[in-house]
Amino acid sequence: MDKVAIYCRLSDEDRNKSNKFDESESIQNQKNILTKYAIEQGWNIYNIYSDDDFSGLDSERPEFNRMIKDAQMGRINIILAKTQARFTRDMELVEKYLHKDFVEWGIRFVGFADFVDTNQKGNKKARQINGLVNEWYCEDISASIRTVFNSKREDGDFIGSFATYGYKKDPDNKHKLIIDEDAAEVVKLIFDLYLQGNGTQHIAYILNERGIPNPSKYKQLNGEKFVNSSQKDSYGLWNKTTVKRMLTNEMYLGHMQQRKREKVSYKTKKIRSIPKEQWIVVKNTHEPIIDEKTFFTVQNRLRSRARSTGTGNTYICHQIEMHGLRSYNEPC
Repeated sequence: MDKVAIYCRLSDEDRNKSNKFDESESIQNQKNILTKYAIEQGWNIYNIYSDDDFSGLDSERPEFNRMIKDAQMGRINIILAKTQARFTRDMELVEKYLHKDFVEWGIRFVGFADFVDTNQKGNKKARQINGLVNEWYCEDISASIRTVFNSKREDGDFIGSFATYGYKKDPDNKHKLIIDEDAAEVVKLIFDLYLQGNGTQHIAYILNERGIPNPSKYKQLNGEKFVNSSQKDSYGLWNKTTVKRMLTNEMYLGHMQQRKREKVSYKTKKIRSIPKEQWIVVKNTHEPIIDEKTFFTVQNRLRSRARSTGTGNTYICHQIEMHGLRSYNEPC
């Protein structure tokens, strides 16, 4: 008897285009339709694989890859999805699996709703056209979303998933930021410590000694599903890079700074940094945590490239006053 793997997938764009009463694309609806169809065909259902909230362009879907591994191991000989787009919207994956690997592994792919069937030789061109259309759809959606997001950014709306440390999203308007009092006190402390002559490394040491969780850990402790891809451990320790980034962040002046990074392409998760002159900045969108005098005093000292001794004391920077050619010493 044929052993079939049922594959279901749902992504955010599917939810957005359906109203709350429309269950036509839901995971449960896909399972019901495909299970009934498999039984009618007399196929033995080996397993049901479901990826919820994953794009059809994502090749790192956990259930998708578990199913592919089972296919490669010969545990199934049919993969059934509602449509080819549920399986993948990436033309490269269509060619890799439907037209190459599945042929070698003896796997038949069936798309219930769009009549895709790799057992039908005359069906290949239709599958390739489907693949191109599905990929074009993703490209158009990506461009449309980017345009909408940039428009919101230019209006001063916050569109990030997580608020900048020191702030939180307004519960009445997720596109507005309000001060998070506990985190804001730490931000003020960092600026005060720097003005007292502590270097960024020593500030990190002080914060760790006081048991203050770093921004990533703070978000997690407050129930946010925040993941820092560069985080090396789960201890929540501060480092000088985090401290310096905060000391130069104009968000604390009440100015919205966005589009600092973006995806290289709709087909990859790779992120690139955007040059500062191309950031989208809107002034006075939220309450400041740091006053301008404090902020710009810190910027001047940072630019002087003072080096910390590691004890909180700084080397003296010899500066020349251009007017009158008078020399003076100033702590950095």
